[in-house]
Amino acid sequence: MGKSKTPGDIEAAAHHFAARQPLPPPPPRPCLPPTKKWFPWLVPIFFIANVAAFVYSLYVNNCPEKLGADQCLFHQYMGRFSFQPLSENPLFGPSPTTLEKLGALEKDLVVQDGQEWRLISCIWLHAGAIHLLANMLSLLFIGLRLEQEFGFLRIGLLYVISGFGGSLLSAIHLQKSISVGASGALFGLLGAMLSELLVNWSIYANKCAALMTLVFVIVLNLAVGFLPHVDSSAHIGGFLSGFLLGFILLVRPQYGYVNKKYIPSGYDGKPVKSKHKWYQYLLLVAALVALIIGCVGICKVVQSSAIFKLIPCFLRSSNDCLQAQSQV
Repeated sequence: MGKSKTPGDIEAAAHHFAARQPLPPPPPRPCLPPTKKWFPWLVPIFFIANVAAFVYSLYVNNCPEKLGADQCLFHQYMGRFSFQPLSENPLFGPSPTTLEKLGALEKDLVVQDGQEWRLISCIWLHAGAIHLLANMLSLLFIGLRLEQEFGFLRIGLLYVISGFGGSLLSAIHLQKSISVGASGALFGLLGAMLSELLVNWSIYANKCAALMTLVFVIVLNLAVGFLPHVDSSAHIGGFLSGFLLGFILLVRPQYGYVNKKYIPSGYDGKPVKSKHKWYQYLLLVAALVALIIGCVGICKVVQSSAIFKLIPCFLRSSNDCLQAQSQV
């Protein structure tokens, strides 16, 4: 006769059997999409446009015809495209008269004659080959990385609007000189890099090192703007415009966010994070308000210009609107 099993033996056998059973599969996890990198094509087009505008300015300048071949730099090699004498333009470029003709920023022409298009045209012109080389190296170094990260549309808007902001502030401080160059737009890219780092703080590693490096580069470039014959107003205006635009255009989703289309059905893990943090929304609204107030405030300073008349009436005082309507 066999030995009967006690309840303890039966319970031990049940536990042993349960331990040998395979565990149920874990719930499916969200599938994170690969990080998208944009192909940069707009920044190279900006590069080509600036170089082409400089070559065209030399063609229009035609130094040998106006001053004589012996007065122009490198006329034996460059012919019509030779540079003005160093006494007139130490940056190896055309004459100020030629630059003004092609669209350089000049305060009286903008404020009194209503040529507001110069606020945009001046950012594509350069005073000389040295000026062009310095700006284009900065454009490629900064712009290509930003376009790869954020795409052509946002970087294109950032470049042009920052350049416009730099020109707008420059138009207030210019006296009897002209201003040209893409420096305002380039400082806008630098300002946007700083605000992008701040608004997307949670997703960066080595935050403090990245911040200190970027601040050092920005301070060094801003310091150059206070040298003689350099339009620091355009640098400051472009930097502030880009800094505010970065909070609006360069916001990234917070770390751990997953789009709903990448979450498999049946997932019952931790709840998915919201796309943005609360302070990102706050900074976006604050930057947008600051941009509007800044633009309207600067236009108030130049009320007689056509720039001011482009501001909608609801952004201006009622008296200004009545005066504008009475003049029509």
